[in-house]
Amino acid sequence: MQFQPETYRLPDVSMQPFIDTDEIWGYLHHTVPTPEKVSTIIKKSLAKNRLNLEETATLINATDKESVQRIKEGARELKMRIYGNRIVLFAPLYIGNKCSNNCTYCGFRVTNSQQVRKTLNDDELVKEIEALEDSGQKRLILVYGEHAQYSPDFIADTIKTAYRVKKGNGEIRRVNINAAPLDIEGFRTVKAAGIGTYQVFQETYHREAYKTYHLRGKKADFDYRLTALDRAQEAGIDDVGIGALLGLYDWRFEVMGLVRHTNHLEACYNVGPHTISFPRVKDASMLQMGSQYFVSDEDFSRLVAILRLAVPYTGMILTAREPAALRNELIQFGISQIDGGTKIELGSYVTEEKDHDLNRGQFRINDDRSLNEIIDELLTQDMLPSFCTACYRLGRTGEHFMEFSVPGFIKRFCTPNAILTLAEYLVDYAPERTAEEGWKVIEKNMDGLNKKVQKEVRQRIVKIKDGERDLYF
Repeated sequence: MQFQPETYRLPDVSMQPFIDTDEIWGYLHHTVPTPEKVSTIIKKSLAKNRLNLEETATLINATDKESVQRIKEGARELKMRIYGNRIVLFAPLYIGNKCSNNCTYCGFRVTNSQQVRKTLNDDELVKEIEALEDSGQKRLILVYGEHAQYSPDFIADTIKTAYRVKKGNGEIRRVNINAAPLDIEGFRTVKAAGIGTYQVFQETYHREAYKTYHLRGKKADFDYRLTALDRAQEAGIDDVGIGALLGLYDWRFEVMGLVRHTNHLEACYNVGPHTISFPRVKDASMLQMGSQYFVSDEDFSRLVAILRLAVPYTGMILTAREPAALRNELIQFGISQIDGGTKIELGSYVTEEKDHDLNRGQFRINDDRSLNEIIDELLTQDMLPSFCTACYRLGRTGEHFMEFSVPGFIKRFCTPNAILTLAEYLVDYAPERTAEEGWKVIEKNMDGLNKKVQKEVRQRIVKIKDGERDLYF
């Protein structure tokens, strides 16, 4: 029988499950790519239109070298059209690693007796944030295990602390959250604290595979996790982040799941995810799982390019789980955000540890460069490091953000704001050599601005050099 998508398609109803395994595999098994189809799909994406499941499956199934290269080049061009050469920088800050779940791939799981459990107290949290500000960070993502102690009120209190701490010219201007799914009231509580994006990763979109990894705790409920960001939207949080942990199931299915999740959010709330993440499984304390679905570097670079084309307007995050060389490659044709100076052991920003003890962290990282080392590397590639937080504080979020970003107009804000935040960093934190290269990159990016905006940016840079901060468009 010929595959008929409408036979399987689940309706998009808010706060109801929307993943149909047969539908996704139907597309993957029955979609046949041709050079003409691939070209047509890339053209659609370059016009800044999101792809549907059939089009995404076509790119996934296009495995010949010529098609793969065309997909990557299309992703490179699309990224430059929408994001320019800017890369947004942030840092993760682990607040507590207590957890009631038993996920076989995670060092935090409840049955791991070797894990050193810790939750930062108020004084420790302040010191960690001060250390991050001393390095120049402006954007954080706070990370919590899933435990009764980490209630919505607890999360809200840590958010307020992060915004309150200011050292010298340092301050945190955006706090994102990676924590357990909440009910609607819980999401309202954290929204009131002024969060940016709330991330909930599905880990794997394959229901049966999900059961094999999540053995205990609230996280074992596939549907409750799947609909978490629906509840966030219902609570008024219109900036949400989705993700899959690659290595738990076939990466092709996970890419389709991420696109299906995007479709669902757009259908129900008129706004897709603000960010998509796709970390790969890495070594962790007491790791217990096979390697059948581990993703090679080659396939990883392919899927990044495919996702860039599938969701043109969505931010894509690549973390320090990946080695520096691979991160440098992937920022060219897909990635828009990376973390820098990352430390995942509780309290390690103050101590500046680099031993990466697996019994004190969630997994092993593979890029432990300092924030300034990463900025140096970006500058040598003529990339524009950015700490911008303007859109979130000016209300350009959710549907309003889509109005700007889908047509590509957001670039007129992003490049000037990236320049201004980089100028702050160069004045306040950069060594002499970094500052010298940074001002050169700023000048190069000035050339792409119209004369009026260029004049305004130069005026604001003068103000920054005179001591003013937090200037943005």
